[in-house]
Amino acid sequence: MQLNKHITLKHLLIKEEQCIGIQFNSDKIIESLIRQLPSPKWSKQYNMVYISNSKSNLNLIFKTFRGVAWVNCNYFFNDRAITKTNIVTDVKWFRERSDIPNYRKCPEVYLQKLELKKYSNSTIKSYVHSFEAFINHYKDIELLNLDENDIRKYLQKLIQEKRSNSYINLAINAIKFYYEMVLGMPNRFYSIERPRKEFKLPKVLSKEEVFSIIENTNNLKHRCIVSLLYSSGLRRSELLNLKIKDIDSKRMVIRVEQAKGNKDRYTVLNKSVLDDLRNYFKVYNPKTYLFEGNIPGNKFSASSVFKIVVNSAEKAGINERVGPHMLRHSFATHLLENGVDIRYIQLLLGHNSTKTTEIYTHVATNNFMAIKDLLS
Repeated sequence: MQLNKHITLKHLLIKEEQCIGIQFNSDKIIESLIRQLPSPKWSKQYNMVYISNSKSNLNLIFKTFRGVAWVNCNYFFNDRAITKTNIVTDVKWFRERSDIPNYRKCPEVYLQKLELKKYSNSTIKSYVHSFEAFINHYKDIELLNLDENDIRKYLQKLIQEKRSNSYINLAINAIKFYYEMVLGMPNRFYSIERPRKEFKLPKVLSKEEVFSIIENTNNLKHRCIVSLLYSSGLRRSELLNLKIKDIDSKRMVIRVEQAKGNKDRYTVLNKSVLDDLRNYFKVYNPKTYLFEGNIPGNKFSASSVFKIVVNSAEKAGINERVGPHMLRHSFATHLLENGVDIRYIQLLLGHNSTKTTEIYTHVATNNFMAIKDLLS
């Protein structure tokens, strides 16, 4: 039987009490059934009826409306699974920070949930810094007393400070994580507006510029780092996590383990880079990771990789600031310009969909070359 009546359940927090919000179109039958629920009240702020959030009340809602109206729970339940990854999540640094006078630290339950959800360390740092910026803006107000309007005012402040869309979206995600994941209220802030997604084209270097950067590295180790970032399309984190065993010289591939999205993949290994790596191995003799810091067996630092690329680009006379990820963008674009199928490029980059990879069709110039010069 098809039901043409429906109600929608939503999480509400009213006077520090978790409540079940019931949203529906005006209907005498639904209104009559709602009156039978325990102590239903009307919220002017949220424009819906609510009752206390308990397992018995939730079961009673399903029982009351069974066969009468469809109960939409898309906003109420959260079926996202804990991330499956072998990456070690480290929140120790946040727990052991020195106390700063008049500074509100991230609640322990927030750190614990990030740890249990096995978020990456970079995501944890971003979320904690963003959430702490928010709670210190309202340091004299209890978190449970903050509502959608308070969040909107905070986001408005970020906009007035001319923060980027990505910064604002990160702030929204960090705030939502506390109320929706930590407090167990999925889609709590369903009505918070997000800034429009920006469409920015990736910045790409020419092959000549890439070769010039490689030639202007300081030593063999730096040369191998820059060459691998470009010729294999690696992210900086992927490069730093490479182990000696990941270089397969027989098949001329590199195994990238537990990359972004917790996915393993293979990417190409260039012959000239392999020759450099063999010489590098004889000189530096790494123990575990392909690129190690001053302490044998410890990974090379991300900031050092960034400095290597920046300094080499400056020595090469490239005016704009060049980062490690620009080499990855250049890798994908140059493959596309050489006629490599976009599906193969997708696999090499580790993208879930070709839609992500299609951004490089906007910067590849091979199709532009075929356009007739209108002034000739």
